[in-house]
Amino acid sequence: MARNYRHTLFDDAVKLRQQAHGSRASYAKLDAGADGTPDALTPKEIAFIEARDSFYMASVNAGGWPYMQHRGGPAGFLRHIGGNRIGFADYRGNKQYISTANLAVNDRVSLFLMDYPNRERLKLIGHAVSVELADDPAAVTALMPEGYRAVPERVFFIDVIGWEWNCSQHITPRFTEAEISAAIKPMAAELNQLRAEIAALRAERDDQ
Repeated sequence: MARNYRHTLFDDAVKLRQQAHGSRASYAKLDAGADGTPDALTPKEIAFIEARDSFYMASVNAGGWPYMQHRGGPAGFLRHIGGNRIGFADYRGNKQYISTANLAVNDRVSLFLMDYPNRERLKLIGHAVSVELADDPAAVTALMPEGYRAVPERVFFIDVIGWEWNCSQHITPRFTEAEISAAIKPMAAELNQLRAEIAALRAERDDQ
């Protein structure tokens, strides 16, 4: 059972708000026994993580400002390394290096993973570290998606300490081009068959 996500984020201020709005008792019951032990990733979370082709990662700078960054790549570019560790190769981009710099002063990150077609979302929190290509080429190469043309600069390793599945309310289903193509493939095949049959009937009519 995932408890450490809430144990970590439900500080005294949050609990007071929950108490004021009537949700504290139910959350306290769910989180009974939480002691700071990380929420172990199960096969369900791992499969969801490795099926994503994008996610959002938040970090915090030295001044306390949060920064949210989109990360994308081929499905599976975010990988389960082992235990509660996940990682991904970081590609050359606009050279702002905000996330990388933030991790040098505060290694806490929050990840938001979405599955729009199935209206599912998974939230992760953990401690992250970046490893530059020059310092460990093998680690970077190992996490590069095969055949992907992006240029890697580093890898991010994230040790997950908590996760939570969020409710599907208000998630609008959205579909990628590949998902739409797969969905309409049977209809396209039927349409082509009907066109061929119509063409054959017209040819037969013209021959009469």
